[in-house]
Amino acid sequence: MAEPYPSWKYYPPRTRPPEWVEKVVTAFLGARDRLDTASIRSTSDAALAVLRPGPEALGFEIEAGKKKTEKIRRPVLFGEQGSESLAYEVDGFQSEFGIALEVEAGRGARGNAVYRDLVEASLLVDARFLVLAVQTAYRHKTGGHDVTVQSYRDSRNLLDAIYASNRLQLPLEGILLIGY
Repeated sequence: MAEPYPSWKYYPPRTRPPEWVEKVVTAFLGARDRLDTASIRSTSDAALAVLRPGPEALGFEIEAGKKKTEKIRRPVLFGEQGSESLAYEVDGFQSEFGIALEVEAGRGARGNAVYRDLVEASLLVDARFLVLAVQTAYRHKTGGHDVTVQSYRDSRNLLDAIYASNRLQLPLEGILLIGY
């Protein structure tokens, strides 16, 4: 039997996923033919471009490009006269439910982007949930050898450990991990 696409898991695992989870997962499924990393190599920007219509239809504001005006900035701290003094950029944000979206690709698997995404999403004002999308597997060459990083598996193992332990409490109500 074929693996389901996309792979996904909702955290904390002791709670039922909110209704919006199925809609977000369906957005990934709808882009499978141009997104599935089992057969397609992609960057996070390319994956986000392919994915964009699905989340936008769900009310997400999605990063449009690399120019400052095309980025999605979310406040973290406020300063004098209530002005934003620190903000982080996210790939998308859905204001009604407070859902931050981060889509990672190859370098994210190797560069600890998942850790950064967890910390930054935890600090965003008005963020209640995180959708963290990672490649199912990232294939690349190093030293003349083919290497496959199991990005989804590794990210799932990290989140399983966080939620199984009482040592680190994330302030988010939930995290949807998706392997695309």
